[in-house]
Amino acid sequence: MTNIHIGNTEIGGSNPCFIIAELSANHGKDINIAIETIRAAKKTGADAIKLQTFTPDTITLDAKNETFLINHGTQWDGKYLHELYTETHLPWEWHERLFEVAKEEGLVCFSSPFDLTAVDFLESLNTPAYKIASPEILDIPLIEKCAKTGKPIIISTGIATIADIDLAIQTCRNVGNNNIVLLKCTTSYPAPIEDANLETMNNFAETFQVIPGLSDHTLGTIVPTVSVALGAKVIEKHFILDKSVGGADAAFSLDVEEFTQMVKSVRDAEKAIGKVSYNIGSKATNLSKLASRSLFITKDVKKGETLTKENIRSIRPGNGLHPKHYKEILGKKFSKDASFATPLDFSYIK
Repeated sequence: MTNIHIGNTEIGGSNPCFIIAELSANHGKDINIAIETIRAAKKTGADAIKLQTFTPDTITLDAKNETFLINHGTQWDGKYLHELYTETHLPWEWHERLFEVAKEEGLVCFSSPFDLTAVDFLESLNTPAYKIASPEILDIPLIEKCAKTGKPIIISTGIATIADIDLAIQTCRNVGNNNIVLLKCTTSYPAPIEDANLETMNNFAETFQVIPGLSDHTLGTIVPTVSVALGAKVIEKHFILDKSVGGADAAFSLDVEEFTQMVKSVRDAEKAIGKVSYNIGSKATNLSKLASRSLFITKDVKKGETLTKENIRSIRPGNGLHPKHYKEILGKKFSKDASFATPLDFSYIK
């Protein structure tokens, strides 16, 4: 698989993990909160801010019957879909300003479109990439329209079967777009850690030849941190300025302190992963003499005495002969007098 670029940022290979702060519904219906959230995301160390582009009417119907009632053991149970999306959607008239703020902060800004008109709108803002939300992986016309722009396509897999994933990827490739990131996602809010199944990311890379990553809905920072060690090149996590803002996604979003800690943990994990290296390390080299074994003279000896188990031993520190010579020198004679605790070298041996 080849690396891709979102804006000026290269993703994949040995590049640092691309960390996306998901604004989602965490704007409290106040553009100033949305702006503050973007500026705060920059301070946490995030690389990008992601929006969601829909209206209640582009994503569902204003129908109040059982078919449209949320009643599946979620925190939104009891609401109708249109009602929920009325509360949570990001007004389209805010988008241009939010893109500008992100640019001012040096953050990549892009969005998840939820219908074809949203793609046209985001193209007018010159979005550098498209995110396909997990439920929209089934919307092949939407994926095709996004892919035809030639821009990178980031796809979440939460509700998808392997056949659904394959069809989405082939849809992109059929129009000549191979700039694909596939995110392991668990569609549960919040998601249990035991359902993360991060090993799936490696299978994404092997099976589909795409850049693997994680869209995370678990609580805390353990899952995204571990994902880096398992090959995640993109991490998306919901971000909120302050949980007191409330809202539909607040419960499973990270606040400023938590997101900052996640970024630090991810970057520390990347440092720990490093590269294939057999270098001992500068600090270890300095300690190696003191900590390693070597052969020492363990009692006062005279010239002509025999080297025995009683007068030479392998001990710390490492200032004497390598212990590999122990057997070959036993039975030889000392070439000169030596005192207790002298490092043994060949000058002492006939």
